[in-house]
Amino acid sequence: MKVCFLIPAYNEAATIGEVLARIASLGLETKVIVIDDGSTDDTAAIAAAAGATVIRKANGGKGTAIRAGIAEAEGDIVVIQDADMEYDPVEVPELIEPIVRGAADVVFGSRLRGGKPQRAYLFWHLVGNRFLSLLTCVLFNTTLSDMETGYKAFRMDVIKSLDLRENAFGIEPEITGKVCKRKLRLYELPISYYGRTHDEGKKITWRDGFRAVWVLFRVRVRG
Repeated sequence: MKVCFLIPAYNEAATIGEVLARIASLGLETKVIVIDDGSTDDTAAIAAAAGATVIRKANGGKGTAIRAGIAEAEGDIVVIQDADMEYDPVEVPELIEPIVRGAADVVFGSRLRGGKPQRAYLFWHLVGNRFLSLLTCVLFNTTLSDMETGYKAFRMDVIKSLDLRENAFGIEPEITGKVCKRKLRLYELPISYYGRTHDEGKKITWRDGFRAVWVLFRVRVRG
């Protein structure tokens, strides 16, 4: 199966090369699309030199970048891959296995299932994640442990069919809510998480948590 990697990136010159090198070492048939979301550093140049397809756009947020990538995606499976090395591409073959074997439509990599390395930091970030995951379970009658995960894999036809509208980090709860509402075959697998602090470049903040609550309710009520 051909795996299409969508990599939203904003000023990730320090890590994008390593991400692309690790994807290349997997031995998968791939198409790699880096969506440069208005970076002011060498992110796009590094990605192009590594052989990735690069989409350059004005800065608009992660949601706009993912939508731009979906429009150009091709293959059998789509993996959303962050450019900052918080998620290690070495785990992608395991992540997509339920789709490859025909059991799943969507697979989330969970940082909260246990069994894989996790950086110990940002207590209130963890509390927020657990609250949002619990809210997702209540609203959509599911058992997700990590609805905000940045590691998501999809059958190509599934991700192409999602009507996504969020522009920034609200894209994560929007994807989760719409996948759950459609009762697609959703699986979770434990993954490693090499998280960054805000001083190290992490971009999501507590304000995005409030947006996530609103998006989850909107999807549940209106779609």
